[in-house]
Amino acid sequence: MFENEIISLGFASEVSVFYFYGEFCKCSCGMVFDQRDSLKNQQYYRLKCLKIFILIYMKYLAFCLFAMFVWSCGPSQRELAVWKTNQAREWIAQGDSISALTVLDSIAILYPKAEVQIAVARNMSNDLLNGLINNRTLKLEQMDTAISRLEKLFVKEKTVFDRYTQYIPHRQTFSRSWKRSYLLVNLDERGELFLTSNYMGKEWLNHTAIRIYDGNLQAKSGEVPLDDPMNNQSDFMELKWEKVAYTKGRADSVIHFIAQHPDRKLKCVFLGNRQYYILLEEFDVKAVIDALALSKAIKSRQKTVAELEALKKRRNEI
Repeated sequence: MFENEIISLGFASEVSVFYFYGEFCKCSCGMVFDQRDSLKNQQYYRLKCLKIFILIYMKYLAFCLFAMFVWSCGPSQRELAVWKTNQAREWIAQGDSISALTVLDSIAILYPKAEVQIAVARNMSNDLLNGLINNRTLKLEQMDTAISRLEKLFVKEKTVFDRYTQYIPHRQTFSRSWKRSYLLVNLDERGELFLTSNYMGKEWLNHTAIRIYDGNLQAKSGEVPLDDPMNNQSDFMELKWEKVAYTKGRADSVIHFIAQHPDRKLKCVFLGNRQYYILLEEFDVKAVIDALALSKAIKSRQKTVAELEALKKRRNEI
């Protein structure tokens, strides 16, 4: 009975166990035995005390070993790295190569001891990057073909006043357009696109904007004040010349409106102190549509080139 009560203290700290043993032995040396107790009885209780102590200590030791076993039974770095690799494969199956690459790149950082899986992840990353690079390269070739086809619709020109090569529609060259009021398409090699309203007449308009319309459909440009460097005026041989460039996105709404309604009889009104109306010629409408297509192609190519360079750099870092 006494022994069972003592053993039930099995999860006491090691210090408490040793303290208990010391006190119990001290008692067994004479504090609990009277003179009538034989030496044999005293030895018996001392052995009993030692037995109890050993049982408690063994139980404590077993508990420590069990805790260490449970702690060591968690997933290893290799197992966690395998799970990450499978996760990357799932992203690949879903067609999301970028997410897969992000997961694969994390394996070497999170699980540095999983050497085999790190090598597997690097091989997978290399294969993915090669596939993406090949895809971007093919896409770039297709873009170059499309750009070359669109460039044939323009005259490429770069004067001493131009920082970038300009694409001028064939029907809007200076020799064909200097005697008329019209909308000039401005497109450069960066893909930057805007419109310029060119007015020629006997009276000043002092115009600062344009509106394109047909019936109830219309689109208006942004304002270009008279004191803006993009708003220029001159006179020659009793004729007034006004040239307003709608840069910084001020012509975007008009450009897209024209491109969306190529089959309509679009008109343009120059808005100022006076108004001046013109009918957009079919070749002027086509010039806007072609320029918008070329602008998108050039910018898309620039984005693809940047992606390709980033992918190659990432592959070299593996």
